[in-house]
Amino acid sequence: MASTSASSLSLQTNAPKTSFPSCPTKKPIHNNLCFSFSLPLAKSIGVKSSSTAKYNEVVVDEELDKIRRLQNGSDVRGVALEGEKGRTVDLTPAAVEAIAQSFGEWVIEGLEREAGGPVEGFKVSVGRDPRISGSSLSVAVFAGLARAGCLVFDMGLATTPACFMSTLLPPFAFDASIMMTASHLPYTRNGLKFFTRKGGLTSPEVEDICDKAARKYANRLAKVSTMLPLLPTRLDFMTTYANHLQGIIKDRVNHPLHYDTPLQGFRIIVNAGNGSGGFFTWDVLDKLGADTFGSLHLNPDGMFPNHIPNPEDKTAMALTRAAVLQNSADLGVVFDTDVDRSGVVDNAGNPINGDKLIALMAAIVLREHPGTTIVTDARTSMALTRFITDRGGHHCLYRVGYRNVIDKGVQLNKDGIEAHLMMETSGHGALKENHFLDDGAYMVVKIIIEMVRMKLAGSNEGIGSLIKDLEEPLESIELRMNILSEPRHAKAKGAEAIETFRSYIEEGRLEGWELDSCGDCWVSEGCLVDSNDTPAAVDAHMYRAKVSDEKHGQHGWVHLRQSIHNPNIAINMQSYVPGGCQSMTRVLRERFLMASGMDQILDIAQIDKYAKSGYVG
Repeated sequence: MASTSASSLSLQTNAPKTSFPSCPTKKPIHNNLCFSFSLPLAKSIGVKSSSTAKYNEVVVDEELDKIRRLQNGSDVRGVALEGEKGRTVDLTPAAVEAIAQSFGEWVIEGLEREAGGPVEGFKVSVGRDPRISGSSLSVAVFAGLARAGCLVFDMGLATTPACFMSTLLPPFAFDASIMMTASHLPYTRNGLKFFTRKGGLTSPEVEDICDKAARKYANRLAKVSTMLPLLPTRLDFMTTYANHLQGIIKDRVNHPLHYDTPLQGFRIIVNAGNGSGGFFTWDVLDKLGADTFGSLHLNPDGMFPNHIPNPEDKTAMALTRAAVLQNSADLGVVFDTDVDRSGVVDNAGNPINGDKLIALMAAIVLREHPGTTIVTDARTSMALTRFITDRGGHHCLYRVGYRNVIDKGVQLNKDGIEAHLMMETSGHGALKENHFLDDGAYMVVKIIIEMVRMKLAGSNEGIGSLIKDLEEPLESIELRMNILSEPRHAKAKGAEAIETFRSYIEEGRLEGWELDSCGDCWVSEGCLVDSNDTPAAVDAHMYRAKVSDEKHGQHGWVHLRQSIHNPNIAINMQSYVPGGCQSMTRVLRERFLMASGMDQILDIAQIDKYAKSGYVG
């Protein structure tokens, strides 16, 4: 058991301010705002088990499934508050405590294996986004980690990338970290993201942790602990993290006139969506000399009253675009709740997310690392591939899922294939130079540095000029099919449908459809699976088919994937010919879904509507 003595690190233990002045919608003044990183703790917090049952007892499958169903790929997510129609609360304090304890034990076991013997003083940091369930669930996380024998350090309001960086930056260098967030999902949801100094956990690792947690949860009769043997130490890591980002901008811009304020003369709008991203305005941009007047929704509010904090959200982008144009800004920035994703708006008001954001980052990275490989998920366009290859880069299409894309980049580098950028169309982007961490703030830092360099070189064009030759698909749509099954059987039914889709294509039943492939990958058990000797585990089944005909040649693609978030199957498609997506939908409906009988286990109402009318509301 690890020691529970106080940490020898010099950390801030006084509770900082716990409130945020609100930012008015007109003429916001935020230079003097204080960003707080603590959360209120109850007078008695703690951990006392209510059961002495052994963990290897036979327990009810349904109780085990309650925890296992919380796994969301490499994360844990669930419903933390009442308020969703048809959904009950499943991310309870008892469940969170069991998962946190299992993670703590997993970390300890790994460190002791590496050390070849017992190790003491395991330190784990915990951060959270502003969701209103965060305070109560934080107590459960603290309790679970304490049960495992870890020293707990409370970062309070934080970002996901900062949690990972707390395992690396001195003087902290924690052994592991947990971020409590459900990204862009509604206020009723919450979740956990896990990090060690090696990065985020993989889906199989989280599955193992949840499996162990399930037995703890069931055997304890689902009661939460009541006494903590040691309160977590509060610390202000976000200031260290903000200073780290400041230093990167100052060093890489190396402004010839004002080194410490390289953003002087630039106006940058930030839309934090009432999530955790306000710090970037106050503690990074303002301190580097930028004018951030007109920024939006900087104050944290766990109810997210203005819009979903998500760079893919149309409202978020529209409001940011309007603010950029109204204030004649050089750049607009949109963060998601926990700031592991971002999107931008250029000085002409053009939204840059999805394929455009990948293209922008690829243009920047390929200037620094000519010939490098760019890894993306398999929903990116054929035009993006041309954009990358025209600039001398290589494009590796891989499985959907940000952890899949990042891990693919890590593996390529280990195999001697240089890959400096890994990005998913959702906005998750990681760089080799930044520990393969998907950090929305770091992504914006790279864009800002390039913007300033362009200005110093005499260019008056905005950052959007770097992607002016990126062709967009004529049509693009996403459709969903709910799986008509009990939750416990949904994953198997979804996999069955996806594998049947593969068989239909391989057997030539869909004329002109061919399973897509690229580079060192091939389509086999998932979409574009590794061709090396140690292929990554498949967390969700998916395939991409390229579609051709005699008149147009290859004119589009269709991608089917099993969702790891919900019991449904997502269908993405793009086409470069008018009516192409509707035509492909009709083929999918009539020659696959109806012909195979999959319409009996899948709700194809949305497919029917789009196939008939070409429109889905």
